[in-house]
Amino acid sequence: MAWLHTWAGLVFGWLLFAIFLTGTLSYFKDEISHWAQPEVPVRVLDARASLTQAQSYLQANAGQSSRWFISLPDAREPALSVMWQDPNKSGRGSFTRQTLDPQTGQRIEARDSRGGDFFYRFHYQLQMGYPWGRWLSSLAAMVMLVTLVTGIITHKKIFKEFFTFRPGKGARSWLDGHNAIGVLVLPFHLMITYSSLVIFMTMLMPASINSRYDGDTQAFFSEIYPGNQRLVAAGQPAPLVNLGGLYDRALQQWPGGSIGRVSVQMPGDANAQVQFSRHDGDSVSRDLGAAITFAGTTGAVLEQPRESSTPIAIAGTFYGLHMGLFAGPVLRWLYFFCGLGSTLLIGTGLVMWLGKRQLKHARSGVRPFELRLVEVLNVAGMAGLVLAVAGFMWANRLLPATYPERAGIEVDSFFVVWLLSIVHAAVRSGSKAWIEQLGLAAIALASVPLLSLLTTNHGLPASIAAGDWVLAGVDLSALGCGLVLAWVVMKIRRRAVLAALPVARTVRARPTMPGEVH
Repeated sequence: MAWLHTWAGLVFGWLLFAIFLTGTLSYFKDEISHWAQPEVPVRVLDARASLTQAQSYLQANAGQSSRWFISLPDAREPALSVMWQDPNKSGRGSFTRQTLDPQTGQRIEARDSRGGDFFYRFHYQLQMGYPWGRWLSSLAAMVMLVTLVTGIITHKKIFKEFFTFRPGKGARSWLDGHNAIGVLVLPFHLMITYSSLVIFMTMLMPASINSRYDGDTQAFFSEIYPGNQRLVAAGQPAPLVNLGGLYDRALQQWPGGSIGRVSVQMPGDANAQVQFSRHDGDSVSRDLGAAITFAGTTGAVLEQPRESSTPIAIAGTFYGLHMGLFAGPVLRWLYFFCGLGSTLLIGTGLVMWLGKRQLKHARSGVRPFELRLVEVLNVAGMAGLVLAVAGFMWANRLLPATYPERAGIEVDSFFVVWLLSIVHAAVRSGSKAWIEQLGLAAIALASVPLLSLLTTNHGLPASIAAGDWVLAGVDLSALGCGLVLAWVVMKIRRRAVLAALPVARTVRARPTMPGEVH
């Protein structure tokens, strides 16, 4: 079990670190997206009025489209988003998306950016084509589950060790910290890992579906989610009812709740249908049956919200717990810090693996190539990834708002910085590489508020004055992360200086930080 825990954690450690860090950032996906598009104004929320504005815009600009999709603004995402499909095209390229002012219905010329959606999709797709990224992330999740179970079995006194922390004791301190984080956030570790496998269960365990539906998986999904089936146009023009009026009727289905999305099929046709879906944040369980469908020309109810079966309710609960969309601000921050705990659990494990073997080879004066490789990957996989996140934020602010294909350049900037961190770690010694990369990340993150102030009209003072605490919160969070990283850099630098002293080499029996033994 100890062997399996060690080597499974090492081989997938860097991938898991990236998955957990970007997944942790995804708990504030909407906030990061709003920060990435500061041109979107914050308005007093009036979902019904926003829906009326969206209908007017779509009828004027997408009247011939076969499908409309409307995402209503909420406290986390102030933008009114509309999307429609070109009837003469198919695939992703057939959709057009626009951001509207929820109060006036006018198109907002917001900068092109993927914002928090980039971190969210990288978290489970790893910037790879479908389905390979999902398969790889699912494999990593299974390995994470294995390391959690084997870690519990290996540490028989794990709860006793949770109350033991010996600072300044080198590798012992790293192990104490690893154990403490593992026990403190253990329920979150297990929930988030297992639920990620449940989310992709139809992809990972398709045997029963293939057997029951003779390999026709689309028939399976059509039976579970009948409201998502495509309609056939009648070919008879008919005006669409006022969506604002249907909004009030739909909201009666969920007293105290809210509407998140509205979809219209065949607008302007006699067969038009309008579906209102309940906001994902209204309940813990994600219920795809929480939708009501109206006839688009008469407003008659075609389909009431359906009661979910027990298996679907269980799967939806796992999905909801994993995503945390139901969480309010306090609980969302708890999710965030638990996610950081999982990320640190993986990081401390990688550091301990290297430190233990560095100590073994320190006396011989010869360091094998594989140890140097792990050292480089540790620096680039952890410090380099944090630096890449800062690079993404800098690219968002430095690129001109109207620059073509700027969203793709932001993503490219992330990967270029990450790649450069590997090169830097390969040419610099361990402790120097840690100090330099984390130090640069600290400066880059701490200066984000200043960068926003210099490059946009929505700096920290303006955001606070306008009451846009989402925008201000991202700036302040980046500043806080930069200050924490600066403190870490000072600690590493101090330890590296002590380790370089001749007396320290004689007295101390083990390296205390990654890269101390050269």
